[in-house]
Amino acid sequence: MSTNPEQETVRITLEDLSAADREHPAEVAVTETAPTSAGSKSYGNVNTMPDAPAIVQEKASILLQGWFYLGAAGLLGAFAGWAIAEPGFVDGGEHRWGNIWLLPIIVTLMCVGFAVSESIVERSVKKALVRGGMALPLGIVLGFVFNTLANIFYNIGLSICYQAGVQSYHNPALWIVRGLAWAVFGAAGGVVYGIIGRSMKKTGYGVLGGAIGAAVGGMVFDPISFVTQGGAASRAVGFCLLGMATGVAMGLVESALKDRWLYVTAGPLAGKQFILYKPQTAMGSSQSCDIYLFKDAEILPQHAILQLKGSRVHLMANGPAYVAGQPVRGTRVLESGSLIQIGRYTFRYQEKQR
Repeated sequence: MSTNPEQETVRITLEDLSAADREHPAEVAVTETAPTSAGSKSYGNVNTMPDAPAIVQEKASILLQGWFYLGAAGLLGAFAGWAIAEPGFVDGGEHRWGNIWLLPIIVTLMCVGFAVSESIVERSVKKALVRGGMALPLGIVLGFVFNTLANIFYNIGLSICYQAGVQSYHNPALWIVRGLAWAVFGAAGGVVYGIIGRSMKKTGYGVLGGAIGAAVGGMVFDPISFVTQGGAASRAVGFCLLGMATGVAMGLVESALKDRWLYVTAGPLAGKQFILYKPQTAMGSSQSCDIYLFKDAEILPQHAILQLKGSRVHLMANGPAYVAGQPVRGTRVLESGSLIQIGRYTFRYQEKQR
């Protein structure tokens, strides 16, 4: 190979490269993406900005399941009611204030528990206080009304059993009678739950679930008293079971019979479902909204509204919102399975298959 003596050999040292780096920092070239040929797959490029924020999946918590927090609320309410009235209760038929107030107080505090539990789970203290304040007088009135009705049903059932020759409380027939009478107490809790939720459909689900749960609790009350040898201990266990069973059944019935709902798949409330009862459901950072979205400064006080028009649900966005990764401009009709993103929250809209 021949060489030309007039050509200079260019030598680049490490020192030269370091100096060039200091004088001309590296720049990222922005290039247009070449169109892909038909049938080829395109995976995007680093210069493309996504339409929607990335979904950060969060683990669902059992604490956000309706049957769980309603069951816990019923248990705590019943226990608190028993603890208040038990010191004034006397066995043997004597009528002291505890004998008169025991069941009405238990029903009242169960109602308060059901009313505030969902707001507590959603971390809306303001809404919990408002709902608790509404539930307290309703619970007192309905507690006495439904206590009277339950006693009427119970006495009628006892009379039928005695005429049929049933004389012992060890006979399951009397357990069923008590269960049917106590179903009235559960219905009272469902009525208050629906009134506070401002929905007749929610009231119906609450009454059905409450009656089923209270009936179960009533039927095991006598067997529990046999095991605990009666007295205060049996009443404590029996009434706590009454409250828990009522709340659990209300949550399960409500979930089983729902028509339209939002399930939170990502965000602080991951695992929570919001059943859409009302013609219009507001979503936002204000605690007055039906769905309170906290811990996100970019969410507006009333960020979006879900509106039921005929058989379809429309999403009206006042702030940034995305459906299936596409921004919502104005109004968007939702399909079952649609993913909705608002801030750090992601919801899956679902409809019952008809």
